[in-house]
Amino acid sequence: MSGHAESAVRPEPDQVLQDIADYVHNYKIESDLVWETARLCLIDTIGCGLEALRFEACARLLGPVVEGTVVPNGTRVPGTNYQLDPIRGAFNIGTQIRWLDFNDCFLAAEWGHPSDNLGAILAVADHLARKGEPLTVRDILEGMIKAHEIQGGLALLNSFNRVGLDHVVLVKVASTAVVSKLLGLNRAQTIDAISQAWVDGQSLRTYRHAPNTGSRKSWAAGDACSRAVNLALLVKKGELTYSTCVDRWLTLSLQSKPFEFQMPYSSYIMENVLFKISYPAEFHAQTAVEAAHILHNKLKAIGKTSDDIKSIRIRTQEAAMRIINKRGPLDNFADRDHDINYMVAYPLIFGELTSESYTDAAAADPRIDALRAKITCVEEKPYSVDYHDPSKRSISNALLVELNDGTVLDEVEVEYPVGHKRRRAEGTPLLLQKFKNHIAPHFDQTQQSKILKAVNDSPSLFKMPVDKFTDLFVKA
Repeated sequence: MSGHAESAVRPEPDQVLQDIADYVHNYKIESDLVWETARLCLIDTIGCGLEALRFEACARLLGPVVEGTVVPNGTRVPGTNYQLDPIRGAFNIGTQIRWLDFNDCFLAAEWGHPSDNLGAILAVADHLARKGEPLTVRDILEGMIKAHEIQGGLALLNSFNRVGLDHVVLVKVASTAVVSKLLGLNRAQTIDAISQAWVDGQSLRTYRHAPNTGSRKSWAAGDACSRAVNLALLVKKGELTYSTCVDRWLTLSLQSKPFEFQMPYSSYIMENVLFKISYPAEFHAQTAVEAAHILHNKLKAIGKTSDDIKSIRIRTQEAAMRIINKRGPLDNFADRDHDINYMVAYPLIFGELTSESYTDAAAADPRIDALRAKITCVEEKPYSVDYHDPSKRSISNALLVELNDGTVLDEVEVEYPVGHKRRRAEGTPLLLQKFKNHIAPHFDQTQQSKILKAVNDSPSLFKMPVDKFTDLFVKA
């Protein structure tokens, strides 16, 4: 009789894992554009987290697991006086960043919010800085640039939502890779940590909004950030994992095909990231919301209101048709800010769209659902093509309104939202004003001035110790 013995030699890690680890440890960021974009992204992301604190549903989830716990050298959570371990700190920061769906976005075969990763990056960097490690804001920005690139690079050609997986799995992978370097892990350990992120049981969890409960599940990003920090710390203590996990993960995820990559990792994603500047709306609808504001003003100019509208046609991209074109009752905040019909109807009626526009009180106005019922969405094929074109990355929408008296208003088409790279010069002052608006409810005028002086002086900001930076946002 003869038998077969399986080799005990550990196989070479999957190339996907090696490529990410090599990028994190070896890639030198030289683009001035990407450093400046990362600065804008940092302050916008922190501002979005501060704004979320005004909503009790978010604020009640934050703080230590055991009330009153204060961790020595702990992570500071912006807008609070919490001092937490970096795992819990990552959950807190990641949750507040993502809560209102107002932070940055990148759209491709998979969409996502790469600044979610700041939850893990800032939590670890702040903890290490408070222990005496010489980390600066530049280190945070490098982590953000690389986390954006990893998450976005995996998303360019690989659609996770089509097999029922949420994009936060990519937050966990990207955050794990970047915080591994911050924590001092070497290349081999970083590969182990990234592998852990793929095989961690929650990779196959689908984060969805809970119907009829008002729960946004916006803590999904916080959960991903905290898991990333935990996994990197486990590997630092000597934990190993599968070196060929990606193939196994693909089979389990039902994708059953190799990952595809459009380009090598560089700084493309951060350079082309989309900022949500004017409206807290799911990004596929940003240009539709802008068009709706234009049409609201046109109606006002001719003495008409939304009550005079007979029908609305929205030409949009395939992704919007699949993700945010909803019919029927919208039960909660999360449903409303992910329905293009609601996001168009509201500004046509009221001439504005804010975070408060999605509350139950705002949605109770019967005119909203009445106008939603008059809207028809259709896919415009060229919009879908340009959406995926790496030289364009447009997110086009066009609105055509017909009135009850038969008048058809000129169609309003918007190809690029104000947060797009092609409108960066126009958008930057608006982004800075958005940040000012978000810090105002939390800090007195003196502290606001200190914050604005720090974030607007790029050379000094880049050199600022991380703990001194986060101290700017501590709530007294």
